[in-house]
Amino acid sequence: MDSMTNFMPAAPEIFLLVMTCVILITDSLLKNSSRMVTYMLVQLTLMICALITVGTHVNGVTYIFHGMFVDDLMSDVLKLLTYLAVSMMLVYSRLYLTVRGLFSGEFMALTLFATLGMMVMISANNFLTLYLGLELLSLSLYAMVALQRDSAAATEAAMKYFILGALASGLLLYGMSMLYGATGSLGLEAVSHAIQSGHANKTLVVFGLVFVVSGLAFKLGAVPFHMWVPDVYHGAPTAMTMLIGSAPKLATFAFVARILVEGLQPLVQHWSGMLVILAIGSMALGNITAIAQTNLKRMFAYSTIAHMGFLLLGFISGSIEGYGSSMFYAVVYALMSLGAFGMIMLLSRAGFEADTLDDFKGLNQRSPWLAFMMLLLMFSMAGVPPTVGFYAKFSVLNAIVQSGYVWLAVVAVLFSLIGAFYYLRIVKLMYFDAPETHTKIVFEPDTTLLISVNSLGVLLLGLLPGALMSVCAVSVRQSLLLH
Repeated sequence: MDSMTNFMPAAPEIFLLVMTCVILITDSLLKNSSRMVTYMLVQLTLMICALITVGTHVNGVTYIFHGMFVDDLMSDVLKLLTYLAVSMMLVYSRLYLTVRGLFSGEFMALTLFATLGMMVMISANNFLTLYLGLELLSLSLYAMVALQRDSAAATEAAMKYFILGALASGLLLYGMSMLYGATGSLGLEAVSHAIQSGHANKTLVVFGLVFVVSGLAFKLGAVPFHMWVPDVYHGAPTAMTMLIGSAPKLATFAFVARILVEGLQPLVQHWSGMLVILAIGSMALGNITAIAQTNLKRMFAYSTIAHMGFLLLGFISGSIEGYGSSMFYAVVYALMSLGAFGMIMLLSRAGFEADTLDDFKGLNQRSPWLAFMMLLLMFSMAGVPPTVGFYAKFSVLNAIVQSGYVWLAVVAVLFSLIGAFYYLRIVKLMYFDAPETHTKIVFEPDTTLLISVNSLGVLLLGLLPGALMSVCAVSVRQSLLLH
């Protein structure tokens, strides 16, 4: 079903754009002391977007704007999870940003524009729409990283992010232009059909594929295109780091799935080989380099690189089960990332960032409950059962073993064992070391409640992973096979 006049599948995006403009105007009329009004408007906007997404859902696949925009089960599930992740990020970061003078209308508006970019990426069905969503997300994130203007570290991180991001966008755009030249179309189905039927210029297609995969690897932060990740994670204010490390991973999964699985599936034997190199490099460098870090945000940056290597394993399998396990992994990683950065912000205070390993020493003596919550998050990131991180890793490994990549699964398990060291080191510091400071931890009721729900959710999903796993599997199967 494709209609130029049927705008309902894009209703959440249209509503979000209108509300962002309304919030910008409203905020300009408010005093600094009334910033909570803007915050509540943003949360309300995300909630209504979720209701519209659920209300406009139809079974099957709906195309609008001449096939450039697609509404399917996978896009709806990922959008709902994106709203949730962004909403959680706002709750976690409210006090942190207020203390630093960053709780502003600009931050709220940029967050909503970034969310809109993610939504467009998730529903894009054309190279142009994909690129439009990606740039909207990227430009919003560049500005957010640089929002703390008096911080040299934040400004430097934003410059690096902007320059390397522009390079990645150039690579991606160059690859897309090559694929357009080879196939004569920018639509994903038409590109796939042209390659499948043998009408495309094979040499040009393979060259285009190399550039596209390089661009995708850059956006994922996979080795050897990972250079920006540690500097941006470390230099940006923790609230911005949390945003970069959570919700965009869901959009990036959709981005990779749309391009590789829908558009370039006939070339699976070419791109799966490239992804093997990216995945092994990411797991090796990410896990080994993270051990040497004393700054938590840098450590989580390298762990992100390793996790993205794991995420790619599902795509390497080339099976629908593998794609489903990758989606499950992306969702679980976003949840764990929100909790980990939320804990850093909870322990931070005015003029102090709780982002080094020493800041977590003796946390059990200062707050046994927070220490236990952090323990659950670290166990999940390390892949220790019964947390959900174990099932995320297991489902990906199971998919590649079934596809015949037993050796790759063994390599992934070995690097996971190395990675467990630096997560468990944090648990050791919290429970067995004396605290460096006895400063009272300020408990905000909503933040403390959210971190508890977040961490216990990681445990609960580990005990009962079936529902989320089946949602991911069904949405991928319906969305990527019905086209």
